[in-house]
Amino acid sequence: MGALATADFYRRLVQRTPAGSDQAHLPVLVWADPAVPDRTAALLGEGPSPVPALAEGARWLQRAGVSCIAVPCNTAHAYVEQLSGATGAGVLDMIRAALETAARRVHGLERVGVLATRGTRLTGLYERAGARLGLDVVQVPASVQEEYVDAAIRAVMGGADPTGPERWIATAAESLQGQGDQAVVAACTEIPLVSGAAARVLPLVDSTDALAEAAVARLWRPTSGVRTGERIG
Repeated sequence: MGALATADFYRRLVQRTPAGSDQAHLPVLVWADPAVPDRTAALLGEGPSPVPALAEGARWLQRAGVSCIAVPCNTAHAYVEQLSGATGAGVLDMIRAALETAARRVHGLERVGVLATRGTRLTGLYERAGARLGLDVVQVPASVQEEYVDAAIRAVMGGADPTGPERWIATAAESLQGQGDQAVVAACTEIPLVSGAAARVLPLVDSTDALAEAAVARLWRPTSGVRTGERIG
């Protein structure tokens, strides 16, 4: 949804596709509209709903022949049910993909921390998905959220020097480590862009990576080494 996050997702999708040539890559259509209302502001009651704009984008992709949609924004997943209901669009589940990736990577994982927007925290998206997978999902304290996580997300969105945001996200990861978490999910697609230091604190799952891997798993035929012919948007 964010400009950098969208570009980062496409780069990761290409990197994770086992194509032997340019022509073998997955056909992808990108709908990127910076005018989509802020998802967190809407969830906090401080702005308009993004659903009409998201539905417009989904319909545009459907008319172009897209068979499934990847939304590289964790917070926007609060609206996926409404989006699917309005358009019938099939949307890849980024939240479940990230938690399943964490469970695969960390043996015996029971407790996982999440670094996310205030909107994602409010919705309980990760907590509900974690409960279905038998995982205890933990958020950072509110003070850490405001001082470090929110500040880092704003800085990345604003194109600031990444040095400060990377340090802040590492501090937030240290807070989760102190709470007994075994891993951390970068659950906002701006956070992976400044998560290098945090990954040295705890095993870190990049939700953007997890979504890209889910897309490849859906659209690629690993046994034959050829794509399915479906399009992703």
